[in-house]
Amino acid sequence: MTIDRLRRTAGLRAVAAAVLLVGSSLPVWADEELAAAPPEIPADAEFTEFDDSVFSPDPVYEEQAYDAEAQWDIYGGKTAIDAPRPLLEWGNPLYQVGEFGDDYAFMGTNNLMRPGLRAYGDLRTAVAFNNNGGDEVGQVATRLNLDIDLMLTATERIHAFFRPLDQDNKFTRYEFAGNDSEDGFSNEFNGIPQNLYFEGDMGAIFGGLTGTSSSVDIPFAVGLVPLLFQNGIWVDDAFVGGAVTIPAKNSPSLDITNYDITFFAGFDKVTNPGIVDAQGGLADDDLNIYGVTGFFEATKGYWEAGFGAVEGKDSLKGEGFYSATLAFSRRYGGWLSNSIRGFYLFGQNPAGGAPQTADGYALLVENSFVSSQPLVLVPYFNAFIGVDNPQPLARNKGLLKNTGINFDTDDLTGFPKLDDTANNTYGGALGVEYLFNLDRQIVVELAGQKAYGNANGRSAPGDQLALGLRYQQPLSLAWIVQANAMYGVLQNADNISGFTLELRRKF
Repeated sequence: MTIDRLRRTAGLRAVAAAVLLVGSSLPVWADEELAAAPPEIPADAEFTEFDDSVFSPDPVYEEQAYDAEAQWDIYGGKTAIDAPRPLLEWGNPLYQVGEFGDDYAFMGTNNLMRPGLRAYGDLRTAVAFNNNGGDEVGQVATRLNLDIDLMLTATERIHAFFRPLDQDNKFTRYEFAGNDSEDGFSNEFNGIPQNLYFEGDMGAIFGGLTGTSSSVDIPFAVGLVPLLFQNGIWVDDAFVGGAVTIPAKNSPSLDITNYDITFFAGFDKVTNPGIVDAQGGLADDDLNIYGVTGFFEATKGYWEAGFGAVEGKDSLKGEGFYSATLAFSRRYGGWLSNSIRGFYLFGQNPAGGAPQTADGYALLVENSFVSSQPLVLVPYFNAFIGVDNPQPLARNKGLLKNTGINFDTDDLTGFPKLDDTANNTYGGALGVEYLFNLDRQIVVELAGQKAYGNANGRSAPGDQLALGLRYQQPLSLAWIVQANAMYGVLQNADNISGFTLELRRKF
């Protein structure tokens, strides 16, 4: 199509728009132009006769008359939500209406800088009384999650995350009761960033510096980078290193509508619950990590796959291992949403004939059922089996984080939980979640696991069973209150129980 023809077509569209607005007819010269410019039709195109039987009939409103104004209100009757604003906003604000602020061509006219500094996060404070197998503690504990973003361009930023009120899994608190209580105030002030990294897109940076339009997207991050794969089950850690992604690809020949592939590596601050130092703590100064992971939308479902290696340094050289994972999620028959996740570990060879702590495999199955109220009533049943000592690739907890609320703590008060390692155990969680009018949440869950095999090769001392309850309600757009309670019966160990009442302020 020529430039003149493009201009002529654009002009005709403008005339047509004006006609619609004023309700007049086209002038004669416009009719002539339209007749002289028929649409271009490919030579191999085939014409199909109109068939009105393929269309559904118009809606019939027998009980209630059609209300055109109500239909219009769906689009025009919206109002702004007065959401909490960040604690600090300097420069370009976050998600505001109106014109963009000033921009700068420091990184090129094709990658303009609109700097903005923002600080946001939440403050969690909870009162709790927890019994972790005979160790009873009553306390008030607090945790501050503080994110700081220095936005540079639309794709580049420097991000830092601080938790200034806790360190080494101990939180600033006041203990007031219990046989394991320290009776008083303990501060755990901490100024060390939990992550600090630069994030950007190589394509956008290259396009800006060369003055060309970017033809590829290559997002990356480098620094003390937090990564999360498979909903945090396989990887949920921040380590010194980086990651780069090949995003938004497809393969018609393999019937893959969309896929991403991410390569990552880390050289410090890598944590794994199966590898500890001489003092029994996580050996996060003595491990490297390398891996690749990807997701693929294919076969009417969602695939996740990954392969990684943890490498021990110096005295921990033989503690390293390889980890492979594969998962598939899909909805079946309009009544079941299912995910199946497999993890396989091999290659660990501890020095001196010490037992392996990262080996074997685990299978996790997650099921949620579509009820008569699919948006608010969600029954679920999750199950697992672990053989030997399966571990995540990088995180400071076991594999059962998402199996149920009874397998996860609150990361604040030491709320008790069932053994989450899946080491020589099998079991599951049966529960129901109800969201009322999407303004509250209640979860009731019964969970348990059966231990088998050699007791020296597993973390759980025996069979375990627990009943858990969670209630959560927003008090406003910024304030949330949450209550948790659980009671667990443990074989060959003291029973556990806990109660927390938490108030969270988002900003």
